[in-house]
Amino acid sequence: MAEKKATKVVAAPKKETTKKVAAKKPAARKVVVALNAESVGFRAGDVYQALAAAGKALSVSEISKAAKISAEETYLGIGWLLKEGKVKGDESLVALA
Repeated sequence: MAEKKATKVVAAPKKETTKKVAAKKPAARKVVVALNAESVGFRAGDVYQALAAAGKALSVSEISKAAKISAEETYLGIGWLLKEGKVKGDESLVALA
């Protein structure tokens, strides 16, 4: 009779795995703008002052940066000033009337 040889089963060494963590996207910036006459009037003043200080026509982004307000607030201020006839649109720029 043939004898069976004893075999020892050895498990393969475990590979080190690293989990890939998905990078989180920064949360969208929410802009809260108070929609009342007083707040919009102040933004109009900010826009007017930025245009007066520059002495030339500016784009919305340039006005936003100069007045240190958001683009949404800039648009509100421009709308107010357009209604009063204090600014005029020239292509994509806004200038004092």
